[in-house]
Amino acid sequence: MALYVYSITATTHPCRLDGLTGVGAEPAPLRTVTAGQLRAVVSDVDEEIRPKRRDLAAHQEVQERLMADGTVLPLQFGYTAPDDEAVTQALQQRSESYLEALERLQGCAEYHIKASQDEEALLREILNDSHQARLLNERIRAGDTDPRLPLQLGEIVAAEVRDRQEALAAGLVQALIPFARDHSVRAPADGDIVNLSLLVHDDQKDTFLQAEASLAQQIDGVAFRFAGPLPPYSFV
Repeated sequence: MALYVYSITATTHPCRLDGLTGVGAEPAPLRTVTAGQLRAVVSDVDEEIRPKRRDLAAHQEVQERLMADGTVLPLQFGYTAPDDEAVTQALQQRSESYLEALERLQGCAEYHIKASQDEEALLREILNDSHQARLLNERIRAGDTDPRLPLQLGEIVAAEVRDRQEALAAGLVQALIPFARDHSVRAPADGDIVNLSLLVHDDQKDTFLQAEASLAQQIDGVAFRFAGPLPPYSFV
């Protein structure tokens, strides 16, 4: 029977798993596989695990329970191994890197920051600031039918939007990374301009959260979405 692998911890971690259920249509009890100074938290599965809401929630609940009691290396959803022996071998073969990662992540949690900008407000700002864009827009609104005008205006506005959003995103990242031990910048999606993950130590947590709140209050036209503390998936 295959194993679903949730996390890797040190053997000193208490691994309180009581009351938790694993993934799958008929969840098996959670248990551990130990090798040297490491252990993996697993459960038996006899099916292909897909990202259904119930299973995603079960996976995350295990991470949060373990994280509450100590440092954990959370695996991304869906990781499986053929059997206990395969897990044991993986722990033995990569023990040094896993132990180093546990030490690096000790006392830390992950925080996500995403931000989107009010597009209408940004367009108004560009038309106000850019003399050329404003003139083209006024000619179009006045009824000038030159077919080149919309294309020229679109090119100017697109370039301004790109440059301004890139500069704003870079500024936001630079304002937050001093509070983190590590960070990961990903390509934003769905209209966002920032997609940032930060590894923040507990000692910096309060200061970091104050900085987040301050940014959200100071910058008009930008909507922030903050999440955390979370298991440090991005830094394993």
